[in-house]
Amino acid sequence: MLINETPPSVRRIDTDRADALAFEITGHIASADIENMYGLLEGAYALHDKIDVIVLIHDYEGADWSAALRGQNLLGRTRTLKHIRKYAVVGAPTWMKATISLAKPFFFSVQMKHFDLEEADAAWTWIGARPLPGPA
Repeated sequence: MLINETPPSVRRIDTDRADALAFEITGHIASADIENMYGLLEGAYALHDKIDVIVLIHDYEGADWSAALRGQNLLGRTRTLKHIRKYAVVGAPTWMKATISLAKPFFFSVQMKHFDLEEADAAWTWIGARPLPGPA
């Protein structure tokens, strides 16, 4: 990595289940981070019709939502929701908690649940997966 490059704000976490996808988000989410996350989701449901997702959020500083909200991108990405069984969000800002509550009735096939950051273990239990240890 070059000195002036910033590390990605979205990091994939390996799990003990092939059909469980986990992400850790810190800081500001760039368009490239959003694109990468959607690519990983698309790859997962290409292999598994149904997947479970957990997103752990630390020190959120905003996002470049333009990548997620572009015409065809948004339409195509909302179709990906049909592949998600459970979607756990851990440590989200207050406005995200409210958005999750408002969105639940519109996503009949997705079980969505918010957990506070200190409830991360409960979120992992809820989706039925565990993080794998990182490299030593």
